[in-house]
Amino acid sequence: MATLDELRKQIDSLDGEIVRLLNARAAAAVEIGKIKAASGVGVFAPDREREVLDRITAGSQGPLTKDSLLAIYRELMSASFALERPPRVGYLGPKGSYSHEAAMGKFGASVEYEALSSIRAVFDEMARGHVDYGVVPVENSSSGAVLDTLDAFMQFGTRICCEMYRAIHHNLLAACRQEEIEVIYSKPEAFVQCQRWLAETGLASKVSPAPSTSRAAEMAAGQRGAAAIGSRLAGQLYGLPILAANIEDHPNNATRFFVLGHDATPPTGNDRTSLMFVTAHRAGALVEVLLAFQKSGINLTMLTARPSAKADLEYNFFVDIDGHAEDDALRKALDEARTHCKTLQVLGSYPKSTDVLAA
Repeated sequence: MATLDELRKQIDSLDGEIVRLLNARAAAAVEIGKIKAASGVGVFAPDREREVLDRITAGSQGPLTKDSLLAIYRELMSASFALERPPRVGYLGPKGSYSHEAAMGKFGASVEYEALSSIRAVFDEMARGHVDYGVVPVENSSSGAVLDTLDAFMQFGTRICCEMYRAIHHNLLAACRQEEIEVIYSKPEAFVQCQRWLAETGLASKVSPAPSTSRAAEMAAGQRGAAAIGSRLAGQLYGLPILAANIEDHPNNATRFFVLGHDATPPTGNDRTSLMFVTAHRAGALVEVLLAFQKSGINLTMLTARPSAKADLEYNFFVDIDGHAEDDALRKALDEARTHCKTLQVLGSYPKSTDVLAA
């Protein structure tokens, strides 16, 4: 059996080799960045990201877990972005929000982030070219579709380049002991999602609403005897230890996020496409649109509707379907569906996300 000193020397040798290989990889990333800059292509390529992450997790024999490898490689990719050209990522703020946490989980710590005041502001900054990518929530497993995001698509029609699912865990954050808490700040939806835990601990009578979970953490950090319910990231940013983790009533609560981008994402073989359409003004038009996909054997995974701002009694339908808009079967189905629509817009085709990322 090797001694402690021998094992440490082995690690030192491996570290030297790892650093050499990381710098060799970084040098290749710099050259890739030059090619992308010359062709005007964005630094983030969801199809390439999926290919790399699938390959490294499939090739690993442990003992590192899949989640550990993904975390390491996401930061490695983030560092590569910074070498190519640091992208600017807008998200629904303020700092410490769940959207901020999701954005950092996707792009890592080596890019530039901009906290924006609303979901509409993320779309607006994308349209103006002030940010390269935007991260917005689109649906939650408990509360359903995020209507502000759907409404923004009707106004801006921004491209979706990626999706991700992220576990949403609420934490009790405070710089005092739990029995010393006099008030707990958070947004009302968080109180609803944690109402069983709040009742069991006798803290339900001490809640006070705040505009957001991250603003709640900021408020709690500046007030004695105050606590907040929010994200782990919010606790780190505002210096609030976690007194109780994962206090939500439904531990499988997750939110789906879209990454908005300017470039189309090539097919990967396991894709999803999001559409927005207004049907023609005739009886059965919606059924005819849906049958166009059914006849081509295309699965619909989401269908919701929002009132149109352009005409009374007119609705925009939002649909998620399996496949990529460049696939022959889906292209044919889209062509037929358009004959039954007043308008039809492909919001984006992107790699299908199957994993829920840990918070």
